Amino acid sequence: MTMEPNPTSDHILDWLEGSVSFFPSFLDDPYNNSAYIQEYQLWDQGQDISSQYQTDANTGSPSPNATNSTTTIVAAASTTSTTSLEPYGSINLPLSDLPKKRNATDESSLKPSQSHKHKRIKSRPMNEADNGDAAVEGTVVRKSGGNKKGAAKANGNNCNSGNNKEGRWAEQLLNPCAAAIAGGNLNRVQHLLYVLHELASPTGDANHRLAAYGLRALTNHLSSSSSATSSGSITFASTEPRFFQRSLLKFYEVSPWFSFPNNIANASILQVLAEEPNSSRTLHILDIGVSHGVQWPTFLEALSRRPGGPPPLVRLTVVPASSSTENGQNMETPFSIGPPGDNFSSRLLGFAQSMNVNLQINRLDNQSLQTLNAEIIDTSPDETFIVCAQFRLHHLNHNTPDERSEFLKVLRNMEPKGVIVNENNMECCCSSCGNFATGFSRRVEYLWRFLDSTSSAFKGRESDERRVMEGEAAKALTNQREMNEGREKWCGRMKEAGFVGEIFGEDAIDGARALLRKYDSNWEMKVEENSTSVGLWWKGQPVSFCSLWKLDGNGP
Repeated sequence: MTMEPNPTSDHILDWLEGSVSFFPSFLDDPYNNSAYIQEYQLWDQGQDISSQYQTDANTGSPSPNATNSTTTIVAAASTTSTTSLEPYGSINLPLSDLPKKRNATDESSLKPSQSHKHKRIKSRPMNEADNGDAAVEGTVVRKSGGNKKGAAKANGNNCNSGNNKEGRWAEQLLNPCAAAIAGGNLNRVQHLLYVLHELASPTGDANHRLAAYGLRALTNHLSSSSSATSSGSITFASTEPRFFQRSLLKFYEVSPWFSFPNNIANASILQVLAEEPNSSRTLHILDIGVSHGVQWPTFLEALSRRPGGPPPLVRLTVVPASSSTENGQNMETPFSIGPPGDNFSSRLLGFAQSMNVNLQINRLDNQSLQTLNAEIIDTSPDETFIVCAQFRLHHLNHNTPDERSEFLKVLRNMEPKGVIVNENNMECCCSSCGNFATGFSRRVEYLWRFLDSTSSAFKGRESDERRVMEGEAAKALTNQREMNEGREKWCGRMKEAGFVGEIFGEDAIDGARALLRKYDSNWEMKVEENSTSVGLWWKGQPVSFCSLWKLDGNGP
């Protein structure tokens, strides 16, 4: 049975009826996130940073040597100066000494200088063809033409391809700053933090927002305090439950970041269920994910429309993530911790009843993945047991001890009929896989793809729902347990644990393609590994992958 795209129909939303207060989807005025960068008054690198800042702030006039091109700004700021290197442990930047951050609501800070000496210069693509196309790593990206301001609003981003590193100026400041921190270069750290303070903004295009989140993460790293991590950011845990639910539904409506893997996961469960000879067996799903219940209404509806009807009993065992800290550092997996008081079980049970599905939900609160076993989950050989693990397994250690491989072996010993693994398709950023600078650059890459895609998803407009989703994603910059692995490594781990990849059926593939057509055209899916893996890509770059596994008859 094909999992059709969720049209956010009234009967699906009924599971939230009466519990959600409506918020305006967007603010009245969209911000201008065109390819033009507003002028910022900078300094000659030979001048003293603090005195130049005071001079320009007092006079209100630009420095004679200031440039109005963001590309030039970033190039100048990231140029390595000859400075003495100091041990990293000696760096202790008092936050009070940093220049005051721009007020995000101060419209004057977003306006270009009135001086006729300044022009707004558009960031250019890396390679430009004669026919007006920009060729980026083999992908032809049409340059915007005509009214560039209007085109930028329509695209919801700064008109740069996700592959165009030249247009992604925030990374060209954040990554050198992280490298300077790792190398103990105090002067360079101070210089780049100054530039970031001038350019960062929680509003604006993806570059400005990435600079704001990255600056907060870097200053938090330098201050050796976890208090700066959450200050100024709205996350799931800091929201009101009803607004949290509304934000999730809105995000699923405008972005496939989670709705796409959820759709494939649901179709995979139906595929495994259809292959079972005994349709009267109980269906037992182990939910290790971050959907907070949003994944399951469409699945329950599909079960109710299944030939022969739903199974006599559907057991849903949920393993929620729990808040955790280690040495004062936040260890929460992004998107995994909801606000206090949020419990989707009662709403989902009511929806299941309306669909004539006999649903039973068991929440294993405060249960770590490392200690899960068949007894805790209460599996039975008389039921169809399926594991659905989405965006949580990368939180397990993959070094010493190798919690990841051990957990997969535990799953195999439970003898599930199918295992769905959906994960980020990115390189690991833990300290064992590189130094601080390497890990931070990979975290920044992850967050850029999220921010750039959400800009398009929300059509370049400010939104409370967008802010909470982006604030949650930004936790990846500071969470020390964000240990992603690429699709190939995950597939290797599954095979070593005794699983074999299962080919996705046509219903799953066709349903995923139909769903993706709802969203921005920069999204694409790629069927890989002989149809045993489906990847979600944004602007030619991998975001996540979905895979279906069964027990290897030959054993591990």
